[in-house]
Amino acid sequence: MIKVDKKIVGYAVNQPEAPEKEVKREFKREGGGGDRAEVIRMHEKLERPEMLVGSTYKVKTPISDHAMYVTINDIILNEGTEHEKRRPFEIFINSKNLDHYQWIVALTRIISAVFRKGGDVTFLVEELKAVFDPRGGYWQAGGKFMPSIIAELGYIVEKHLIMIGLLAAPELDAKQKQLIDEKRAEFEESKKQQDAFSDTSYPEGAQLCGKCSTAAVIMMDGCQTCLSCGDSKCG
Repeated sequence: MIKVDKKIVGYAVNQPEAPEKEVKREFKREGGGGDRAEVIRMHEKLERPEMLVGSTYKVKTPISDHAMYVTINDIILNEGTEHEKRRPFEIFINSKNLDHYQWIVALTRIISAVFRKGGDVTFLVEELKAVFDPRGGYWQAGGKFMPSIIAELGYIVEKHLIMIGLLAAPELDAKQKQLIDEKRAEFEESKKQQDAFSDTSYPEGAQLCGKCSTAAVIMMDGCQTCLSCGDSKCG
């Protein structure tokens, strides 16, 4: 206890010490000062410019009557300097098919948010390519199997990232190319036709004759005629 012998002429209330104000992080620029150039890096606080450059890719699958058009817009960072970089900023998918409208909108918003976040966005490629359709995939023109529409979207993102230099194009080394060439030559050699059809003096595309069993039947003067035995459908 404290005994007060004098008249109280004033008072003050003890307050807890105020925490130091948190210093706001500067998102727009990093580096700079002196002779160093200010370097703009990709992050979620970066404002969208009025104009972006981009590319549109057409996707036509055999399981859909309508094509999809995938547009990926890029932002140019540090334009005109030695630190100039092109980075993906947003993605849009347009199609007449409204069956997939909801997941298309959700997917494009999520991917765009990841693009704007910055850092390493290349992981999206493998994540998208690993999606399989439970109903089965489809074959592209040229004989490439695509497990789902989402997987094809992953290949499109990969193609775009390679184009802007964010991913390196997959290439085989010299030993792998040599091995593939050797195996291909070995396979072609083993599969060469060794029967009577492999060496013939008759025109290519000649059909099999029912009389002499020779692939020598051609269309001559409107009639099926065998060049081996002379048999003709016209008598």
